[in-house]
Amino acid sequence: MMRWAGLVVAAGEGRRFGGFKQLVEIAGRPMLAWSLEALASVAAFSIVAVVTAREAFEDVERVARPILGERLQPIVGGGSTRQESVRNGLRALAGRCDALAIHDGARPCVRVEEIEAGMREVAPGRAALLASRVVDTLKETEAGSLLVRATVARENLWGAQTPQFATYADLLAAHERAVVEGISATDDIGLLEAIGVRCTIVPSTAENLKVTQQSDRELAAAIFRARALRIGGAR
Repeated sequence: MMRWAGLVVAAGEGRRFGGFKQLVEIAGRPMLAWSLEALASVAAFSIVAVVTAREAFEDVERVARPILGERLQPIVGGGSTRQESVRNGLRALAGRCDALAIHDGARPCVRVEEIEAGMREVAPGRAALLASRVVDTLKETEAGSLLVRATVARENLWGAQTPQFATYADLLAAHERAVVEGISATDDIGLLEAIGVRCTIVPSTAENLKVTQQSDRELAAAIFRARALRIGGAR
């Protein structure tokens, strides 16, 4: 049986948001707390590591410790890129897990059942990610311009989300190769694809949004309010 760990990446500068965003309030709680609570609800995670800016260590500890207790270990300093931050987290978890769910702290609305579904897909040489179908018509523009160059077929396109799931060995191999060959990717699945790991999608919904701009806070808060109403109405 694989030993699972969660790795939450919360080290971004939040340039489009206007500053460090992981601790801003959404629906009455710090944004990071929602992601951590989802991971804490999965019994298979024996440990959960958080990668964040070093100046945020104490604040993250105050938010995370009441939710995770002794499962919070360790808090890790982030890097200059998301890829480097994940690599730092992998090094900190060496020997402590067999498989990982890597989640962006800026996706607070992830559902526990979707995390568990992704975990079930993982085996050596096989990874998984949450994703939602692309529903908009996609337009490709000319380089450096807003002139439309082409319409892109959307039938087989999905928007990648997190968590993304893989064995520790596969993730480490993917990140180590990326360092040697100078490969950069915007997510871990891209690095896993590059070393031949088969990656499968676990369908999610647009609710699992990434809080990128200030307006996204209200969208996330509305999702939590709607969920609370559904739960309350079911009693």
